[in-house]
Amino acid sequence: MNDDRPDRRWTLVCRLSDIPRLGSRRVHRDGAVEVALFRAADDHVFALLDRCPHKGGPLSQGIVFGQNVACPLHNWTIQLSDGCAKEPDEGCTVPFAVKVEDKQVYLDADELSTLALAAPVSAVVKVGAVA
Repeated sequence: MNDDRPDRRWTLVCRLSDIPRLGSRRVHRDGAVEVALFRAADDHVFALLDRCPHKGGPLSQGIVFGQNVACPLHNWTIQLSDGCAKEPDEGCTVPFAVKVEDKQVYLDADELSTLALAAPVSAVVKVGAVA
């Protein structure tokens, strides 16, 4: 998810070259689930909570293809743009705002410090679920 809202506070997390094409890199958060950065073949960068909505598998260890990642545990296809599983599977993981500027990758500082801080597998969102 890319977003250039002027009210965002961006935090530099790595260089674009630190993320392999069709690969990933993890961003550590103290006491929280890591964020996975993914780089598509066209250098578009996405960021998701590093947990599959199915069984909590580490998405950063999955295979990136197109603008998707295949979970390494059960091969669920997760869309990098919104963190949601493709049909027939259901569920979403948390997406984070990303900005790439001058080959530097930034994440929203507020999201890093507030989103999914203690996200057990049950914290991922079921599509259509009522909270």
